[in-house]
Amino acid sequence: MKVCSFLPAATQMIYDMGLQEHLCGVTFECPKQALEEKQKVVRYVLEGNIYTSIEIDKIFSASKAQGKSMYYVDDAILRQIEPDIIFTQDVCEVCQIDTACTAAAVAKLTKQPLLIPLTPNNFTDVFNTAIVIAKAMGKEEAAYKYLAGLQSKIDFIVDEIRRRRALPKKVMLMEWMQPIYNCGHWIPYQVAYAGGIDMMGNPGGDSMVRSWEKVLRYNPELLIIAPCGFEVKRTMEELHLLTGRPGWSGLRAVQDNNVFIADYDLFTQPSAGTLVDGIQLLAAIFNPKLFTVPAHLQHKYVNIKSVVEYV
Repeated sequence: MKVCSFLPAATQMIYDMGLQEHLCGVTFECPKQALEEKQKVVRYVLEGNIYTSIEIDKIFSASKAQGKSMYYVDDAILRQIEPDIIFTQDVCEVCQIDTACTAAAVAKLTKQPLLIPLTPNNFTDVFNTAIVIAKAMGKEEAAYKYLAGLQSKIDFIVDEIRRRRALPKKVMLMEWMQPIYNCGHWIPYQVAYAGGIDMMGNPGGDSMVRSWEKVLRYNPELLIIAPCGFEVKRTMEELHLLTGRPGWSGLRAVQDNNVFIADYDLFTQPSAGTLVDGIQLLAAIFNPKLFTVPAHLQHKYVNIKSVVEYV
Protein backbone atom coordinates (compact mmCIF):
# COMPACT_ATOMS: atom_id res chain seq x y z
CA MET A 1 0.00 0.00 0.00
CA LYS A 2 1.24 3.47 -0.95
CA VAL A 3 -0.16 6.47 0.90
CA CYS A 4 0.17 10.23 0.42
CA SER A 5 -0.78 12.68 3.13
CA PHE A 6 -1.64 16.19 2.01
CA LEU A 7 -2.36 17.29 5.57
CA PRO A 8 0.41 17.75 8.19
CA ALA A 9 -1.92 16.63 11.00
CA ALA A 10 -2.63 13.36 9.20
CA THR A 11 1.08 12.84 8.64
CA GLN A 12 1.75 13.41 12.33
CA MET A 13 -0.89 10.87 13.34
CA ILE A 14 0.43 8.32 10.85
CA TYR A 15 3.82 8.58 12.56
CA ASP A 16 2.28 8.59 16.04
CA MET A 17 0.46 5.35 15.24
CA GLY A 18 3.57 3.74 13.74
CA LEU A 19 2.15 3.45 10.23
CA GLN A 20 4.77 5.52 8.38
CA GLU A 21 6.17 2.57 6.41
CA HIS A 22 3.22 2.98 4.02
CA LEU A 23 3.65 6.76 3.70
CA CYS A 24 5.32 7.84 0.47
CA GLY A 25 4.37 11.46 -0.20
CA VAL A 26 3.74 14.49 2.01
CA THR A 27 3.15 18.23 1.89
CA PHE A 28 5.78 20.95 2.34
CA GLU A 29 4.56 21.76 5.87
CA CYS A 30 4.57 18.24 7.28
CA PRO A 31 6.63 17.33 10.38
CA LYS A 32 10.40 17.50 9.97
CA GLN A 33 10.91 13.75 10.17
CA ALA A 34 8.46 13.18 7.33
CA LEU A 35 10.14 15.80 5.14
CA GLU A 36 13.49 14.08 5.70
CA GLU A 37 12.17 10.61 4.87
CA LYS A 38 9.35 11.07 2.34
CA GLN A 39 8.89 12.80 -1.00
CA LYS A 40 7.43 16.29 -1.00
CA VAL A 41 4.40 16.22 -3.30
CA VAL A 42 2.47 19.36 -2.34
CA ARG A 43 4.25 22.71 -2.65
CA TYR A 44 3.43 26.26 -1.64
CA VAL A 45 3.37 29.15 -4.11
CA LEU A 46 5.10 31.43 -1.59
CA GLU A 47 7.54 28.77 -0.35
CA GLY A 48 10.84 30.30 0.76
CA ASN A 49 9.47 33.83 1.11
CA ILE A 50 8.81 35.61 4.39
CA TYR A 51 5.85 37.96 4.72
CA THR A 52 4.34 39.88 7.61
CA SER A 53 1.00 38.89 9.13
CA ILE A 54 -0.69 41.77 7.33
CA GLU A 55 0.83 40.79 3.97
CA ILE A 56 -0.08 37.13 4.42
CA ASP A 57 -3.69 38.03 5.17
CA LYS A 58 -3.90 40.27 2.08
CA ILE A 59 -2.31 37.67 -0.21
CA PHE A 60 -4.60 34.87 0.92
CA SER A 61 -7.70 37.08 0.87
CA ALA A 62 -6.95 38.12 -2.71
CA SER A 63 -6.27 34.52 -3.73
CA LYS A 64 -9.56 33.37 -2.22
CA ALA A 65 -11.50 36.18 -3.91
CA GLN A 66 -10.02 35.17 -7.28
CA GLY A 67 -10.75 31.48 -6.73
CA LYS A 68 -7.06 30.58 -6.86
CA SER A 69 -5.13 28.17 -4.65
CA MET A 70 -1.82 28.97 -2.96
CA TYR A 71 -0.81 25.30 -3.22
CA TYR A 72 0.01 22.95 -6.07
CA VAL A 73 0.83 19.30 -6.62
CA ASP A 74 4.13 18.17 -8.15
CA ASP A 75 2.58 16.03 -10.89
CA ALA A 76 5.82 14.22 -11.75
CA ILE A 77 6.39 13.00 -8.20
CA LEU A 78 2.74 12.02 -7.82
CA ARG A 79 2.93 9.92 -11.01
CA GLN A 80 6.13 8.31 -9.76
CA ILE A 81 4.56 7.32 -6.43
CA GLU A 82 1.26 6.02 -7.89
CA PRO A 83 -0.48 6.17 -4.50
CA ASP A 84 -3.34 3.92 -3.49
CA ILE A 85 -4.69 6.45 -0.97
CA ILE A 86 -4.40 10.22 -0.59
CA PHE A 87 -5.53 11.90 2.62
CA THR A 88 -6.67 15.45 2.00
CA GLN A 89 -8.75 18.06 3.81
CA ASP A 90 -11.56 20.58 3.47
CA VAL A 91 -11.36 22.36 6.84
CA CYS A 92 -9.35 25.36 5.69
CA GLU A 93 -8.38 26.22 2.12
CA VAL A 94 -6.04 28.87 3.47
CA CYS A 95 -3.94 26.49 5.57
CA GLN A 96 -3.51 23.54 3.18
CA ILE A 97 -4.41 22.23 -0.25
CA ASP A 98 -8.05 21.14 -0.40
CA THR A 99 -9.79 18.12 -1.91
CA ALA A 100 -10.88 19.96 -5.07
CA CYS A 101 -7.30 20.92 -5.98
CA THR A 102 -6.11 17.42 -5.17
CA ALA A 103 -8.83 15.87 -7.34
CA ALA A 104 -7.75 18.02 -10.28
CA ALA A 105 -4.19 16.72 -9.97
CA VAL A 106 -5.30 13.12 -9.49
CA ALA A 107 -7.47 13.26 -12.62
CA LYS A 108 -4.27 13.28 -14.69
CA LEU A 109 -3.12 9.93 -13.29
CA THR A 110 -3.59 6.61 -15.09
CA LYS A 111 -4.14 4.84 -11.78
CA GLN A 112 -6.82 6.58 -9.71
CA PRO A 113 -6.13 6.58 -5.94
CA LEU A 114 -8.80 6.73 -3.26
CA LEU A 115 -9.21 10.29 -1.97
CA ILE A 116 -10.15 10.44 1.71
CA PRO A 117 -11.06 13.96 2.91
CA LEU A 118 -10.40 14.56 6.60
CA THR A 119 -12.65 17.35 7.82
CA PRO A 120 -12.74 17.59 11.62
CA ASN A 121 -14.81 20.43 13.05
CA ASN A 122 -14.56 19.74 16.77
CA PHE A 123 -12.30 17.88 19.17
CA THR A 124 -14.17 14.56 18.94
CA ASP A 125 -13.90 14.74 15.15
CA VAL A 126 -10.10 14.91 15.42
CA PHE A 127 -10.02 11.68 17.43
CA ASN A 128 -12.35 10.05 14.90
CA THR A 129 -10.03 11.18 12.11
CA ALA A 130 -7.26 9.03 13.59
CA ILE A 131 -9.58 6.02 13.32
CA VAL A 132 -10.43 6.86 9.70
CA ILE A 133 -6.73 7.04 8.83
CA ALA A 134 -5.78 3.80 10.56
CA LYS A 135 -8.80 1.92 9.21
CA ALA A 136 -8.03 2.99 5.64
CA MET A 137 -4.50 1.67 6.12
CA GLY A 138 -5.76 -1.64 7.49
CA LYS A 139 -4.55 -0.96 11.05
CA GLU A 140 -7.64 0.21 12.91
CA GLU A 141 -6.45 -1.24 16.22
CA ALA A 142 -3.44 1.12 16.15
CA ALA A 143 -5.81 4.08 16.38
CA TYR A 144 -7.63 2.75 19.43
CA LYS A 145 -4.36 2.14 21.26
CA TYR A 146 -3.10 5.59 20.33
CA LEU A 147 -6.30 7.36 21.36
CA ALA A 148 -6.65 5.46 24.64
CA GLY A 149 -3.30 6.82 25.80
CA LEU A 150 -4.28 10.35 24.86
CA GLN A 151 -7.69 10.11 26.52
CA SER A 152 -6.06 9.07 29.79
CA LYS A 153 -4.05 12.30 29.79
CA ILE A 154 -7.20 14.37 29.28
CA ASP A 155 -9.07 12.44 31.97
CA PHE A 156 -6.29 13.10 34.48
CA ILE A 157 -6.49 16.86 33.90
CA VAL A 158 -10.28 17.01 34.00
CA ASP A 159 -10.49 14.87 37.14
CA GLU A 160 -7.85 16.93 38.94
CA ILE A 161 -9.57 20.22 38.10
CA ARG A 162 -12.85 18.81 39.38
CA ARG A 163 -11.26 17.35 42.50
CA ARG A 164 -9.57 20.64 43.38
CA ARG A 165 -12.69 22.63 42.46
CA ALA A 166 -10.67 25.02 40.32
CA LEU A 167 -12.82 27.74 38.80
CA PRO A 168 -12.64 28.13 35.00
CA LYS A 169 -10.32 30.86 33.78
CA LYS A 170 -11.53 33.59 31.41
CA VAL A 171 -9.35 33.04 28.35
CA MET A 172 -8.81 34.29 24.85
CA LEU A 173 -6.72 32.30 22.37
CA MET A 174 -5.81 34.23 19.22
CA GLU A 175 -5.25 32.43 15.91
CA TRP A 176 -3.97 35.59 14.18
CA MET A 177 -2.80 39.04 15.26
CA GLN A 178 -3.48 41.35 12.30
CA PRO A 179 -6.35 41.24 11.76
CA ILE A 180 -7.26 39.59 15.05
CA TYR A 181 -8.85 36.17 14.67
CA ASN A 182 -10.48 34.31 17.53
CA CYS A 183 -10.08 30.55 17.90
CA GLY A 184 -12.46 28.09 16.27
CA HIS A 185 -13.13 24.43 15.56
CA TRP A 186 -11.51 22.20 18.23
CA ILE A 187 -9.54 24.88 20.10
CA PRO A 188 -12.34 26.08 22.41
CA TYR A 189 -12.71 22.44 23.47
CA GLN A 190 -9.00 22.32 24.28
CA VAL A 191 -9.42 25.42 26.41
CA ALA A 192 -12.37 23.86 28.23
CA TYR A 193 -10.59 20.57 28.94
CA ALA A 194 -7.67 22.57 30.36
CA GLY A 195 -9.88 24.48 32.79
CA GLY A 196 -10.73 27.64 30.89
CA ILE A 197 -13.53 29.21 28.90
CA ASP A 198 -13.03 31.27 25.75
CA MET A 199 -16.19 33.28 25.16
CA MET A 200 -14.57 34.92 22.13
CA GLY A 201 -14.13 31.54 20.44
CA ASN A 202 -16.31 29.70 17.96
CA PRO A 203 -16.56 26.02 18.99
CA GLY A 204 -16.97 23.68 16.03
CA GLY A 205 -16.81 26.49 13.47
CA ASP A 206 -14.35 28.71 11.61
CA SER A 207 -12.24 31.28 13.39
CA MET A 208 -13.42 34.81 12.63
CA VAL A 209 -12.11 38.36 12.70
CA ARG A 210 -12.72 40.10 16.02
CA SER A 211 -12.35 43.83 16.58
CA TRP A 212 -9.84 45.12 19.09
CA GLU A 213 -12.71 46.89 20.84
CA LYS A 214 -14.37 43.53 21.51
CA VAL A 215 -11.14 42.17 22.93
CA LEU A 216 -10.90 45.17 25.26
CA ARG A 217 -14.49 44.72 26.40
CA TYR A 218 -14.00 41.00 26.95
CA ASN A 219 -10.81 41.73 28.93
CA PRO A 220 -9.50 38.16 29.29
CA GLU A 221 -7.86 36.88 32.43
CA LEU A 222 -5.31 35.02 30.29
CA LEU A 223 -4.31 35.70 26.69
CA ILE A 224 -2.75 32.94 24.56
CA ILE A 225 -1.27 34.04 21.24
CA ALA A 226 -0.73 31.19 18.75
CA PRO A 227 -0.98 32.46 15.16
CA CYS A 228 -1.60 29.73 12.60
CA GLY A 229 1.70 28.58 11.07
CA PHE A 230 3.86 30.60 13.51
CA GLU A 231 6.22 29.25 16.14
CA VAL A 232 7.13 31.34 19.19
CA LYS A 233 10.10 33.14 17.64
CA ARG A 234 8.12 34.17 14.55
CA THR A 235 5.27 35.50 16.66
CA MET A 236 7.66 37.50 18.84
CA GLU A 237 8.85 39.36 15.73
CA GLU A 238 5.35 40.78 15.24
CA LEU A 239 4.17 41.14 18.81
CA HIS A 240 4.18 44.91 18.33
CA LEU A 241 0.98 44.48 16.31
CA LEU A 242 -0.73 43.88 19.65
CA THR A 243 1.42 45.74 22.18
CA GLY A 244 1.14 48.94 20.15
CA ARG A 245 -2.64 48.97 20.26
CA PRO A 246 -4.41 51.51 22.50
CA GLY A 247 -5.55 49.95 25.76
CA TRP A 248 -3.11 47.03 25.59
CA SER A 249 -1.46 47.81 28.91
CA GLY A 250 -4.87 48.03 30.59
CA LEU A 251 -5.85 44.46 29.78
CA ARG A 252 -6.14 42.28 32.85
CA ALA A 253 -3.99 39.58 31.26
CA VAL A 254 -1.23 42.12 30.61
CA GLN A 255 -1.36 43.62 34.09
CA ASP A 256 -1.26 40.16 35.70
CA ASN A 257 1.59 38.96 33.45
CA ASN A 258 -0.64 36.29 31.96
CA VAL A 259 0.11 36.77 28.26
CA PHE A 260 1.67 33.73 26.60
CA ILE A 261 2.90 32.86 23.13
CA ALA A 262 2.72 29.24 22.00
CA ASP A 263 3.68 27.27 18.90
CA TYR A 264 0.83 26.97 16.41
CA ASP A 265 0.97 23.16 16.08
CA LEU A 266 -0.37 22.69 19.61
CA PHE A 267 -3.64 24.24 18.48
CA THR A 268 -4.17 24.79 14.75
CA GLN A 269 -2.64 21.48 13.61
CA PRO A 270 -5.44 18.98 14.28
CA SER A 271 -3.51 15.83 15.10
CA ALA A 272 -4.83 14.17 18.24
CA GLY A 273 -1.43 14.02 19.91
CA THR A 274 -0.45 17.65 19.35
CA LEU A 275 -3.86 18.86 20.52
CA VAL A 276 -3.54 16.88 23.75
CA ASP A 277 -0.09 18.44 24.16
CA GLY A 278 -1.86 21.78 23.82
CA ILE A 279 -4.33 20.83 26.54
CA GLN A 280 -1.50 19.85 28.87
CA LEU A 281 0.26 23.16 28.24
CA LEU A 282 -2.90 25.20 28.79
CA ALA A 283 -3.73 23.32 31.98
CA ALA A 284 -0.32 24.22 33.42
CA ILE A 285 -0.73 27.85 32.36
CA PHE A 286 -4.25 28.14 33.77
CA ASN A 287 -3.53 26.35 37.04
CA PRO A 288 0.23 26.28 37.71
CA LYS A 289 -0.33 25.06 41.27
CA LEU A 290 -2.06 21.94 39.96
CA PHE A 291 -0.08 21.09 36.84
CA THR A 292 3.42 21.47 35.44
CA VAL A 293 4.39 21.87 31.80
CA PRO A 294 5.72 18.54 30.45
CA ALA A 295 9.44 18.62 29.66
CA HIS A 296 8.89 18.09 25.92
CA LEU A 297 6.72 21.22 25.75
CA GLN A 298 8.98 23.60 27.69
CA HIS A 299 10.42 25.10 24.50
CA LYS A 300 7.05 25.56 22.80
CA TYR A 301 5.73 28.52 24.78
CA VAL A 302 6.85 31.63 26.60
CA ASN A 303 5.38 34.22 28.97
CA ILE A 304 6.13 37.41 27.09
CA LYS A 305 6.97 39.24 30.31
CA SER A 306 10.07 37.08 30.55
CA VAL A 307 11.45 38.23 27.20
CA VAL A 308 10.18 41.75 26.63
CA GLU A 309 9.02 44.68 28.71
CA TYR A 310 5.65 45.51 27.26
CA VAL A 311 3.80 47.44 29.97
